[in-house]
Amino acid sequence: MVKFAMNLVLEKYKDSGFKMTPQRLAILEYLEGNTEHPSAEEIYRSVIRKFPTMSFATVYNTLEMLVSRGRVMELSIDAGKKRFDPDMVPHHHLICRRCRCIEDVFEDFSIDVSSGTKRNFEVTGHHIAFYGFCPSCQDKNDKG
Repeated sequence: MVKFAMNLVLEKYKDSGFKMTPQRLAILEYLEGNTEHPSAEEIYRSVIRKFPTMSFATVYNTLEMLVSRGRVMELSIDAGKKRFDPDMVPHHHLICRRCRCIEDVFEDFSIDVSSGTKRNFEVTGHHIAFYGFCPSCQDKNDKG
């Protein structure tokens, strides 16, 4: 099963234009289907178990390369750290103000941007971040 998953990851990223090392493959495997919106640090902590000599720079540089090639989205919705989203389908996010968990929202919101607001920009997309408290943090408020 692991080999099958690895082949799917290789197939998905074969046209990304960078050398596929075992370390990069481990990063891609970690990202595949990941809905946690991990930071580079979280990815590093996970893949270093398999590759103890891997540097943080390898993780960061791989993520930057994936972002520049449009294969991963960089989310700057957490002021403390960048988060990464491998799901390139257009979507929005719910963000918990307490625990910082992030949930995907796959709903289209119609936003009409007036020509004065656009200031001659060609708008090609938008992202909406909704902030609040996740169910777990709401329970803590009720009990705390």
